[in-house]
Amino acid sequence: MKSITVGDIVRRFSLEVLAGEDQLHRKIEKSPTQRPGLEFIDYFDFFPSGHVQVLGNNEINYLHRLSDSESKLRIGNIVKYHPPCIIVTAHEEELMYLPQYCTEEKIPLLRTDQSTYEFVGKLDAYLTKTLAQEIAVHGVCVNVSGIGILLRGKSGVGKSETAHTLIGRGHRLVADDIVVLKKLSPQTLLGTHDEKNKEFLALRSVGLLNVVRLYGRKAFQEETRIALDIELTKWQNNTLNNELEVETKFTEYMGVRVPHIQIQLQPGRDVAGLIEAAANNWYLQQQGYSAAEEFMKRIESEFSDSDKE
Repeated sequence: MKSITVGDIVRRFSLEVLAGEDQLHRKIEKSPTQRPGLEFIDYFDFFPSGHVQVLGNNEINYLHRLSDSESKLRIGNIVKYHPPCIIVTAHEEELMYLPQYCTEEKIPLLRTDQSTYEFVGKLDAYLTKTLAQEIAVHGVCVNVSGIGILLRGKSGVGKSETAHTLIGRGHRLVADDIVVLKKLSPQTLLGTHDEKNKEFLALRSVGLLNVVRLYGRKAFQEETRIALDIELTKWQNNTLNNELEVETKFTEYMGVRVPHIQIQLQPGRDVAGLIEAAANNWYLQQQGYSAAEEFMKRIESEFSDSDKE
């Protein structure tokens, strides 16, 4: 299981350490963060142990309204489950028993001056990406008109060269050769680089290129949501689909299904143009439009008009 330390989020978000400074090595393995609510009133059918606990305005105001003994009891309800750390947002006043309990139980107590909504959003996004299940695949990842595409195919088939052509048309490289795929949700797959290949594109007979140095920042993107899986293959006679609408096929990565398209290569064929068409057509389909359906409606309308005559 992937993990980060409490110290990692302290440094990334410039958090103030109120207690447990010697416990910043504790591991965080789960996302997203949790805000205790029912747990404050002794409701423990399920407690999300292992998650970072965030106390915002609502939680702090509730605890401040209680007597010292009641506040102590409610805080104890959370602390006894030993979360990786507790974070107080918006520079709320310290609670009397919270630093004491965290020190006794060796739980880092942290504070930020950001609002609860702002901070939780940033921290959850960071934890989701950092702790996401991931795999590395051989291929090229590009962003075409805002649509993430994973290009696959055998070595030497022309993936990097196709990516270079797409960059020349104003699209962006994400990763070449090794693409890191992260599962952010059952429906969301993120494509990114592995840091070592960041901004680099390898072209046979030319060598290694830094696309940012050659073409500017617009030629590169850190990550993209994968919408299409396109496989480049050698030309095979009598195997191309000529239907009005090709049946959607899927490739599965870590349980996430991604629409799959196969493009056969032949000298003179505009592969980059076909990829642009596939990306734009995918976008229209997400908007509920089908060119095949519109074409068939026109044919049916023509037959209907002929029958009336």
